[in-house]
Amino acid sequence: LRSGRHVRIELDGRLLAETNHPLLLFETLLPVRFYLPRDAVVVPLEHSDTVTYCAYKGRASYYSMPDGPRDIAWVYHEPLHDAEQVRDRICFFDERVDLIVDGVPRDRPTTPWSN
Repeated sequence: LRSGRHVRIELDGRLLAETNHPLLLFETLLPVRFYLPRDAVVVPLEHSDTVTYCAYKGRASYYSMPDGPRDIAWVYHEPLHDAEQVRDRICFFDERVDLIVDGVPRDRPTTPWSN
C-alpha cells in the first residue's frame, strides 16, 4: 500500500533513511515492511554477496553499511509480477535497526532474521 506516513530509520542514533512516501507490504506472520524510495537513504550502502529468493517477490539483493552491520537492507531489482510495486525500493530489517513511524519508535520484532 502507498502511504504518507513519516518513516525514519536509525541505527545507534544515526539517521540511515527518512521518507514520507513508503510502500507498506503486509505478509503473513511477519511485521509490516516499509519499502523506501532509494533517495530516502542518506548513508552509503555497499552491495553484499547475500541473495535470497521469495516465492512471491523473487530474488532479493542485500546491502551492508561500510565498516558497519552486514545485510541490514534488501532490494528486489527484478521482482516477480505480484511484487512489481517494490521494484528498486529499499527495505531495512527493522529487526536490526530502529524504525520510527510518525514520530513513534517501534519495538524491534523477533523473527528468523533478528540475528
